[in-house]
Amino acid sequence: MHIHNFLFCVILCLFSPVFSDEDFIQLKACCTFNGPGLKDIEYIIVNRFNKKVIMQYNSTRGNWKGFTPFAIEKASNWSRDPYDAQLRAFEIKIFCEDNIDPVQQLANLTSAPTIKINLVKRPSMLVCSAYNFYPKQIRMTWLRNGEEVTSAVSFSKVMSVGDWYYQIHSYLVHTPTREERMTCMVEHLTLSEPVLQVWDPSLPVTEWIKIGVGVFALMLGFVILISGFIYYKKKSAAHFTFCQGRVSIPVEDLPAAEAT
Repeated sequence: MHIHNFLFCVILCLFSPVFSDEDFIQLKACCTFNGPGLKDIEYIIVNRFNKKVIMQYNSTRGNWKGFTPFAIEKASNWSRDPYDAQLRAFEIKIFCEDNIDPVQQLANLTSAPTIKINLVKRPSMLVCSAYNFYPKQIRMTWLRNGEEVTSAVSFSKVMSVGDWYYQIHSYLVHTPTREERMTCMVEHLTLSEPVLQVWDPSLPVTEWIKIGVGVFALMLGFVILISGFIYYKKKSAAHFTFCQGRVSIPVEDLPAAEAT
């Protein structure tokens, strides 16, 4: 794999004691590496005050540019200052040039996406998800019987999940039938050819597990019911046999009670 572009930035935020506790200054310095071997470097510094860009340095232009009256004056002075030019050259060396090898190693880190398709019932749609991939550039396409689907398709943003990994979701508002072959095609830098994930209309494993648990619970309840019925019949039979062994004496044959 050949990397021809990589961006590496450092952001520094400073709270300003001059104006108020809510004011802050943000300095963002970025090295953009371009071309084979990442030898073509552009160094940019962006100075913001309360999220508003007030000044910018660009190594390609070789000067500062201001966006407010105060910043325009400062930018003009700094652009003519030879000491500032030396300072910017020093930053480019230690921040950009000296880090080309680590950046190349970092840029060559890749991770192929894990792809899954799920059916959402309300509203009825298919969801194709790609997880844990790097770099973030990825393309997802829906196919119906091999033909690309362009309508009723939407995408989430490519979201960072930490540890350099990303995820993305594609939504197709559609009620699939068994006659249709619905496919999610994913293209990524780590894949030598597109991955085709086909929607299987059969029950997923989780649904089969739920059904199996339900059947087991039903059979267990049936066994308990039968066992209870057999136990009741045995108890009833024992009581009936005991009664059969009793001797019945007619009332007239009983001895008369003595008078008190």
